[in-house]
Amino acid sequence: MTKEQLKQRTKNFAIQIFKFVDSLPKSKGVDVITYQILKSSSSVAANYRAVCKGKSGADFLNKLKVVDEEADETMFWLEFIKELEIKCDIQELDKLIKEANELVSIFSASIKTMKSKNP
Repeated sequence: MTKEQLKQRTKNFAIQIFKFVDSLPKSKGVDVITYQILKSSSSVAANYRAVCKGKSGADFLNKLKVVDEEADETMFWLEFIKELEIKCDIQELDKLIKEANELVSIFSASIKTMKSKNP
């Protein structure tokens, strides 16, 4: 997957999260979750764009770690929604969890590769 494809994939992921969040019921608890997941999912996309402009190997690696953490946080909130059994489109939720997991795997593998090249 190219950097451009991954930039588009992370942006699409954030867009899907924003649309999904709009379908959730309104309550104080859900408001907290949606605020957090909107921040973390959009951060994945925005910070991956910054990764692509990294000025050095160390800069690239540090920014990639942020993206990995934000993707993992997004996965946490999605799993939290599922475990709380918040009324939602379960198929869409499962699709988003799968995508979050794949993104975490991609970024974690990239970090591991970068570290092995530059110990």
